Amino acid sequence: MLVILSAIIPVGFIILIGVIAGKILTVEVHSLSQITVYILAPALVIDGLYRTTLSGSNIGLILLGFALISLVMVIVVEIIASCLSLDADTRKSLMAAAVMPNNGNMGLPVASFALGAAGLERAIIYMIGSSILLFGISPAYLRGKSFLSGFRLVFQLPLVWSIFIGISFQTFSFHLPLQLDKSISYLGQAAIPLALIILGIQLSQQKLAIGKLELLAACLRLLVAPLLAFAIGNSLGLTGMDLKILILQSAMPTAVNTVILVTEFGGSAALMARTVVVTTLASFLTIPFFLWLLKVYL
Repeated sequence: MLVILSAIIPVGFIILIGVIAGKILTVEVHSLSQITVYILAPALVIDGLYRTTLSGSNIGLILLGFALISLVMVIVVEIIASCLSLDADTRKSLMAAAVMPNNGNMGLPVASFALGAAGLERAIIYMIGSSILLFGISPAYLRGKSFLSGFRLVFQLPLVWSIFIGISFQTFSFHLPLQLDKSISYLGQAAIPLALIILGIQLSQQKLAIGKLELLAACLRLLVAPLLAFAIGNSLGLTGMDLKILILQSAMPTAVNTVILVTEFGGSAALMARTVVVTTLASFLTIPFFLWLLKVYL
C-alpha cells in the first residue's frame, strides 16, 4: 500500500499546488498550455524516443491496443446514447468524456511515479496515440465532418513532428553535438510538473456538480476502459510492463482539453467541465485500486 500511495500522493500534491495557485494568483493558463504543447511535450517525446529501448513491435502493439480500446469505447457509448435517446450535444460530450483520457497531464506523471522509467517510456507511446485522437480525430467527430479533415489536423500537431524527429534520431543513432541532448532532456523533464500544475489551475476554475450523466461518464472512463484494456491487452499477447501501461493509461480521468474542444467544435461544455472535475477527483480512488491490481496480479 505504501508503494501505491508513494505513486499517487506526489501527483496529488503537485495538482493541489496548481489548485492553490489558481485561487490566489492571476495565471494565464493558455500561455502555460502553449508552452507545454509546443515546447515541453514535444521535447519529452523526442527525448523519450531518442533513448527508448522499446522494439518496433512493442510500440506497434501498444498503439494498436489503444486504438482498439478507443474503437470499442466508441461503440459502447453509441449504444448507450441511443438507448438513453440523448440529444446530439450530450452524445458528443459523453463520447469525449468516455473515450479521451488525460494521458498528458495525469498519465505521464502517474506512470513515472508508479512504474519508473520503463513505464514512462511506454506511457509516452500511449500518449502519442491519445494526442492524435484528442487533437486530430475528435475535432472532426465533434464538428460532424469527415475524418480526412481530422488527419489533416494531426499533421499540424508539433507532437507528431516530434515523433518523426525522435524516431529518426534513434534509428540513425544520431548524436546531438555540444550536449544538446541534455537540453532537450531538461525541457522534457519540465513537462510533467508543469502539466500537473496546469491541471490544478484548470480544476480550480471548475465547479463540482454530480449528476447521472457525470456518474455514467466516470464509470465508463475510470472502470470500463481499464477493464477493457486488460481484455484487449491479453488478446494481443501483451505482458509485463506493456500490459500494465495499457491498463494504467486507460484508467486515467477525462482529458481537460476536452472542455476546450467541445466548446469550439460542438457539445455541452458545462457537462464536459463537470465531468472532468468528477473523473479527476474520483480517479484518486480508482487509480490506486488499479495500481494494487497490477501489483498483485501482473
